[in-house]
Amino acid sequence: MNSTDLTALAADIFGLSPAALAGIVGAALLVALVLVLLSIRSSRFRAELALEAARREAVAEARLSELLKAQAEMHGRLAAMSDVFGKRQSELNQTISQRLDGMTHRIGATITEQTKSTHENLRHLQERLAVIDAAQNNIQSLAKDVVGLQAILSNKQTRGAFGQSRMETIVADGLPMGAYAFQSTLSNGMRPDCTIRMPNGSPPLVIDAKFPLEAWNAIRDAQTPEEKKAAGQNFRRDIEVHVRDIAAKYLIAGETQDMAFLFVPSESIFAEIHEHYEAIVQKAHRLRVVIVSPSLLMLSIQVIQAVLKDQRMREQAHLIQGEVLHLMEDLVRLDERTRKLQGHFLAAQKDVDMILTSADKLTKRGAKIEALEFQTVAAPSPDDSQRSVESRTGLLKLRIVDEE
Repeated sequence: MNSTDLTALAADIFGLSPAALAGIVGAALLVALVLVLLSIRSSRFRAELALEAARREAVAEARLSELLKAQAEMHGRLAAMSDVFGKRQSELNQTISQRLDGMTHRIGATITEQTKSTHENLRHLQERLAVIDAAQNNIQSLAKDVVGLQAILSNKQTRGAFGQSRMETIVADGLPMGAYAFQSTLSNGMRPDCTIRMPNGSPPLVIDAKFPLEAWNAIRDAQTPEEKKAAGQNFRRDIEVHVRDIAAKYLIAGETQDMAFLFVPSESIFAEIHEHYEAIVQKAHRLRVVIVSPSLLMLSIQVIQAVLKDQRMREQAHLIQGEVLHLMEDLVRLDERTRKLQGHFLAAQKDVDMILTSADKLTKRGAKIEALEFQTVAAPSPDDSQRSVESRTGLLKLRIVDEE
């Protein structure tokens, strides 16, 4: 039975037409073919997987061997590093130990120096304390002196002596001896505190140092405005009386200057007078009495000293002129001698120029002699005996050319 018959039999069994049955059989064959192909591809895939697995296993083994080798190298390097670190650690410990020893030594030396410095500073502090104690003792003695000065200033006579002493110090420091006099007697029998000799035969200048300080101290000690006002009036009255007394006693026509100084021994009092008692200052000016402080008196003394010096210069002017004439004569003689010396120098320069000319001629003559020509001859002739030169190598004939 062939395939056609089998197809027909199957069609009869399943009740299908031969065409449908042929389609089913074809599909079954196709499925079987696909299954066979899939089986073949699966076997190839498994083979490829096996090959890939073998290759990967070989790669893994190679990597594992490399890792083992790297691990061995790492162990070696770690051992070397451990040795290096051990040596470095020992060196570091030794260095740290040395540094600590050096630092300990330096700290000990520093502490010793600090101790010495502390002892030295304490010694200096004790010395300073001793100096401070001495200064405190001086301050205490100064306080006693101030109390004594206050007692002196509270007394009218001693206070006048204090102003007199300060005025005399200023005058004596600023003027030469003989230019002033203290407590000299005038023609009316009055004795001013100081008289200063003026230049050009002018009458002397009178200075009074008896400034009334009782009323001023009363102003300073006053507590209420009424007391201050009353003390101010008393001070104005006292100073006006004193200014009038100076004008009446010390301003003598032809014997003293037409102006006198009233010396105030305090700058602060002088400033207060000019600030609050301008009327007193103006009245004193009208009476030709000038109120001066220590600084103004010092300035006036310096001006007088300059005027006296100028007067002495004018008195010695003829001597200065004579010295200038002598100086001019010396200058004229110096000019004459300088001119003579200049003539000697010019003559010497001329001689030097002539010597240089002769030297140039000698140099040229030497150059000509150096350029002479020599010829060898058998024997000297009688005519040339005066112009021949004999040498060890033979007889040379000298031919001289005279040229200027």
